[in-house]
Amino acid sequence: MNVSRAAERTNLPPKTLRYYEEIGLIHPARSTNGYRDYSEEDVHRLAFLQRARSLGFSIEDCRQLMSLYRDRDRASHDVREIAVAHVAAIEAKIAELQSMRTTLQRLVHACHGDARPDCPILDDMAGAQH
Repeated sequence: MNVSRAAERTNLPPKTLRYYEEIGLIHPARSTNGYRDYSEEDVHRLAFLQRARSLGFSIEDCRQLMSLYRDRDRASHDVREIAVAHVAAIEAKIAELQSMRTTLQRLVHACHGDARPDCPILDDMAGAQH
């Protein structure tokens, strides 16, 4: 099937399919006229990649996961290790976002929000002591 049909079947933009081919995540066949010809297996791999990306896995993680998925002799431990590392990264990001929220809430609370030019939010961003 052509790129448009494969994109429609996987809910991915055609540009993403071309990018995945460019970086070696998928390898669709080429028809005699040079157009990409996606197989059902390619569509399945694209759906796999779409799900992995929706879970926030990086392209490199997706490359490793795809390789493990294709390897029927894989150890599930290897897959679990990637997922555990990803959970840790998500937890670190959540902690960072919570800290940002706390800081911004404190700054918003300190700002009078009136016509005066004094602004603790801008002072904080500028590194001024308050």
